[in-house]
Amino acid sequence: MAEFQLAIIGGGPAGLTAGIYAGRAELKTVLLERLSPGGQVLTTDWIENYPGFPEGISGFDLIDKMTAQMRKFSTEEKGLEITSIEQVDKKEFLLHSSSGETVSTTAVIISTGAAPNKLGVPGEEEFIGKGVSYCATCDGPFFKDQVVAVIGGGDSAVQEALFLTKIVKKVYLIHRRDKLRAVKWLQERAFANPKIEFIWDTILEKIEGKDGVESIQLLNKKTGQTTHLPVQGVFIFIGTHPNTAFLPDFIKKDPRGFILTDEWMQTSQQGIYAAGDCRAKPLRQIVSAVSEGATAVYGVEHYISELGI
Repeated sequence: MAEFQLAIIGGGPAGLTAGIYAGRAELKTVLLERLSPGGQVLTTDWIENYPGFPEGISGFDLIDKMTAQMRKFSTEEKGLEITSIEQVDKKEFLLHSSSGETVSTTAVIISTGAAPNKLGVPGEEEFIGKGVSYCATCDGPFFKDQVVAVIGGGDSAVQEALFLTKIVKKVYLIHRRDKLRAVKWLQERAFANPKIEFIWDTILEKIEGKDGVESIQLLNKKTGQTTHLPVQGVFIFIGTHPNTAFLPDFIKKDPRGFILTDEWMQTSQQGIYAAGDCRAKPLRQIVSAVSEGATAVYGVEHYISELGI
């Protein structure tokens, strides 16, 4: 018999919601998170589109409330990084961790989220932590009254650029196309902000400096002109990739590595479910992640009931 009925891998909004629903359902559950709960939400300065908070709420405060609510229902927590999943039989999976500890469970919910994509340009790796960042909320205060560049044109890029204007002297928002992909209300705010200057049809070719970032080399895709722009920081927001490399082949994924599920959030392997940003889907938002976390637990309840456990 497995030690737990349910193990949740990952403590972002999807995992925390699954922990709440599993606790209320009185399933013997453990939440496995290598760091503190929160995921990428902790890097979000202000959230305005999550229901119930008409004035908005900080990412930290939202996660703090979710975590407290989960702990109210006594869901167990372990600080483990899961590195592989082994199927023992129809009623048991073994989750192996980087520390050597193994967790035995009947069902699994994978809610490991996604991580920022990198550009792969010269200087990027060299200057991570020395001017290159993927989180404005985390690193923005280091650039007080300085000039920075934001790379990207989606919601995250524009939202983080707006946040940076509270701290830095100037933000160059550099996008490879001639229009943004961000939602309209974010675009309107960005266009109205005097601290943001847009550089269109342009890609970042190189990040330059000695002990830290000093400038970036840009290429205009339409004119072919190369320029060097003096900046002290580069914030890169060009999408994400799923944290699913540790998963076995019996869990099917799309070509980008996102997990395929049915409407119950069940993967190609019976007993294993997925929720949140690691799942293949059109919308990656907090509100969709919490919905999927709840649905996954509903699926787990039916699965465990059918096994007679």
